[in-house]
Amino acid sequence: MAPGLPPAMDRPHFIGIGGAGMSGIAKILAQRGARVAGSDARDSATAAALRELGATVHVGHAATHLSSDATCVVVSSAIRADNPELARATELGIPVVHRSDALAALMEGLRPLAVAGTHGKTTTTSMLAVSLAALGLGPSYAIGGDLDAPGSNADHGTGEIFVAEADESDRSFHKYAPEVAIVLNVELDHHANYASMDEIYESFETFADRITPGGTLVVAADHEGARELTRRVAKRGGDLKIVTYGESADADVRITDVTPKGLRSEVTAVIDGTELRFAVSVPGRHYAHNAVAALAAGVALGIPAAELAPALASYTGVKRRLQLKGEAGGVQVVDSYAHHPTEMTADLEAMRGAAADARLLVLFQPHLFSRTQELGREMGEALALADASVVLGIYPAREDPIPGVTSDLIIDAARAAGADVTAAPDKDSAPELIAGMARPGDLVLTMGAGDVTDLGPLVLDHLAK
Repeated sequence: MAPGLPPAMDRPHFIGIGGAGMSGIAKILAQRGARVAGSDARDSATAAALRELGATVHVGHAATHLSSDATCVVVSSAIRADNPELARATELGIPVVHRSDALAALMEGLRPLAVAGTHGKTTTTSMLAVSLAALGLGPSYAIGGDLDAPGSNADHGTGEIFVAEADESDRSFHKYAPEVAIVLNVELDHHANYASMDEIYESFETFADRITPGGTLVVAADHEGARELTRRVAKRGGDLKIVTYGESADADVRITDVTPKGLRSEVTAVIDGTELRFAVSVPGRHYAHNAVAALAAGVALGIPAAELAPALASYTGVKRRLQLKGEAGGVQVVDSYAHHPTEMTADLEAMRGAAADARLLVLFQPHLFSRTQELGREMGEALALADASVVLGIYPAREDPIPGVTSDLIIDAARAAGADVTAAPDKDSAPELIAGMARPGDLVLTMGAGDVTDLGPLVLDHLAK
């Protein structure tokens, strides 16, 4: 059985409770019996799901929202120092706990499995949560996205395994002590927090050092950044077991075939000398690799590969990860969370394979000024994989504008790479613009980590007309 409430977290208050990471922790605490409260900038289906569990969720931020008897205030790195509820917590002397510390506390006494990497964390964590549940193992889990319904990003399970997405963006994954850890890839990203690849490697090495004695690191064999991490970690010696996976000839768990099957695929892998072929219910070679990483991690926890492989087919996708939003006028609309050039390329290649002879049209929203400044050219080059694209303005999220950094950096690079790309005058006109470009048989992909996801239904409305 999972443990009860961590000390001093029986009356937590979450600032930004509707966020993907924060809401999951709030849900698990509510399921364990805590009196959960919090606030968010806007109301949402996620907030409604938390209210159904008994949580108090305020809309907007105000000092009066924080109860004086709260035992702690939980924040993420996105919460600014001048937040009125955070200031009130300081006045009242209420302990402030980072989201990662709260999650680490929830994992104590269990068998944690943490999934890290620049790309693919949410999908791989979801694959593990769904497949382990299908096997009747009752995992607890905390994921950076909803599986299906709002609030399905976390659960307090009855078993001994806790599967968690481990975020490297602010080094918060250094707080966890997993029995098994996955590193899917290692690339330079999160430019506000990391200045170089050396800093990235050091951060992932620290994460690997946190694996419990006798534990296992499952790491990609095909990705150069992950291979370099493997070399660095292996030099340290110790009793850490390293298991590599991928298509490379020297991979411990070797992928020998990935066969596209429309919006799904089949993968063949050899693990411990045994060949397994199983279905992956989402398209794309990168998702097949994620499934094999999940398989290797489950085996490291003692789950038979022959049982886990078919259970992985029960994963049918997570919101915003090549999620089919609908079809109208003979055009399918799919939503993608991809916002880094590597992710964009992978999803575009996956959809190109699924589209067969159809055209692929993309409605892209850049995410963060700092990322656009550093990787705008690569984003534009990725868009050249589409038949045509419409590019929105930059979604700022937590950042202030950077002078001279606009979507034009991406548009110019895309055109230089031979792409057919159009700048959207504004977000409101974008759905009609992309719908007007589509014809029966085409695929439209809304892409980005911001609110471009809200435009898919509007695109479908225009297509229906």
